[in-house]
Amino acid sequence: MSERYQAVVIGSGFGGAITACRLSKRWPQKVLVLERGKRYPIGSFPRKPHDMARNFWNLPVEGRSRRGLPGDEEEHGLFDVRNYKHMDVVIGAGLGGGSLIYANVYLEPPDEVFDDRWPQGLTKAALDPYYRVAKEVLGARPVPPADDPRRRILRTELFQKVAKEVGRESRLLDLNVFFGNDFEKPLGIGLQDRNRYGAVQTSCVYCAECDIGCNTHSKNSLDLNYLFVAEKRYGAQVLTEHQAESIVPLDGQGRPDPSADGSHGYEVTYLDLTESSRREHKATTERVVLSAGTLGSCELLMRCRQIHKTLPALGDKLGLSFSGNGDFLSTVIGTEQPADPNYGPVITQRIDFGLFQGFNRDRAFILEDASYPNLLAWFVEGIKPGYLRLGAFWNTIVTALRRAFAGKRTGRVGYALSELLKGDISYNTGVLLCMGLDRSDGVMSLDSNGRIEVDWPYRNSLPLYEGILEAGRTFRDTAGAKFYLPLPTWTWPWRNNITVHPLGGCILADAPSQGVTSADRQSFGQVFGYKGLYVADGSLVPTAVGANPTATISALSEMVAEGITGQKPDADL
Repeated sequence: MSERYQAVVIGSGFGGAITACRLSKRWPQKVLVLERGKRYPIGSFPRKPHDMARNFWNLPVEGRSRRGLPGDEEEHGLFDVRNYKHMDVVIGAGLGGGSLIYANVYLEPPDEVFDDRWPQGLTKAALDPYYRVAKEVLGARPVPPADDPRRRILRTELFQKVAKEVGRESRLLDLNVFFGNDFEKPLGIGLQDRNRYGAVQTSCVYCAECDIGCNTHSKNSLDLNYLFVAEKRYGAQVLTEHQAESIVPLDGQGRPDPSADGSHGYEVTYLDLTESSRREHKATTERVVLSAGTLGSCELLMRCRQIHKTLPALGDKLGLSFSGNGDFLSTVIGTEQPADPNYGPVITQRIDFGLFQGFNRDRAFILEDASYPNLLAWFVEGIKPGYLRLGAFWNTIVTALRRAFAGKRTGRVGYALSELLKGDISYNTGVLLCMGLDRSDGVMSLDSNGRIEVDWPYRNSLPLYEGILEAGRTFRDTAGAKFYLPLPTWTWPWRNNITVHPLGGCILADAPSQGVTSADRQSFGQVFGYKGLYVADGSLVPTAVGANPTATISALSEMVAEGITGQKPDADL
């Protein structure tokens, strides 16, 4: 007989880390955490081209590849890239989930977001105590003042200037980044100290590598706070490179019984991905917390309902209300004032476009500055001479064609290419990251191979996207830039967007006819029809929140944990 746990937590992103910590405090050494990705100690994130090329997640199962290519080699890398109808999704795999690659922003949405399609009583005011606790644990604060020249971030100044000139509000954002334990007096750049939970961190070195894994552990990722305490202080058993495969309720005698409702616990089947045999392992538990992210949690529940037939009572709302949180990425190239997008934390400020002031649900969004690591800037500058020569070569060809065809305008491509690459483009490029209130009406389902599929009706959210494009063109003109380049895949006829903030699918509701999980405080996050089966991740969120969703997912997960343990959360963990 295997050990019976008080809880099995599947996934270690914000929901999994928070519930693992809170539940292991309630039941020390009786909580099991299953994480499909690897651990990433300080200095272990790949940087060499060879290693970066293999830094993706791909797990072929029964001849099927996550990338959809037969015979793809198995990879347990950090980035999991999914391609769907009109929406691609980028998520993280590793101990700490999306916190390993997100841009650190802790931003609470405005009250008005919760007025539409959220459960009655689940308001911003109801969430405020949980926002405050999570914010303190995650150490959120703005970048320190630029009293040291090394702390000056040029793109922050550029974005603030543009905001002022177009009459919009720009504010510094709270970031989950380590600048030392004293918020009033930051630790010197590159110096190390233990955070309040005992993990060693480095005061931010401004390398702009937050989104590819922080090798100095300056990012307050979950393996340095919630998960660190769960494992080190309360003895949670954390198994990395282990993937959950199925969940089945138990009967009164402890035997798997798909007709049971979870009152007697569950059996979780999982695979050790380091074993070539792929034999199944099993754990029995009083309760399960599913925190595998929007795509992972929805896929596992759907597979249990439709393929394994172990959770047949799951309702027909599962997979609905998918949202990309209005994500949209674009760039302006050739700004008059330097942007220096390769320095500082990845995001530092936001400009408001009808989300926090003058709320406009159809076009509400924020525009944040973004950066990219130096290694990409080296690539851009390295290829520039070749492309300039290509532009000149193209103009030679089209000049001959123009002469041959009576002076028709055929030289614009080479001209544009040459103009695009003139000057120090890696220093004068602004990266615009927008998030807003899309319609949150995508549908997730299983494809013929039993894998999650997303259908995103982009047309319903066109007013938002059109507002974002308009803001991008205004930014270009105001910053004196030469070009505004929206996401290339958004070009007609593809209309394919990319999100790093997938939400929905297991949404909170007041009744099973409205959603998948309970919004009642006594059973918050529990799946309708099953006792002791909970969800705690972005799939709970009923609609886009417009702001970066980390804060809201964290607050909701603290509420889930409180309902399970009966203990009010605090920042001491």
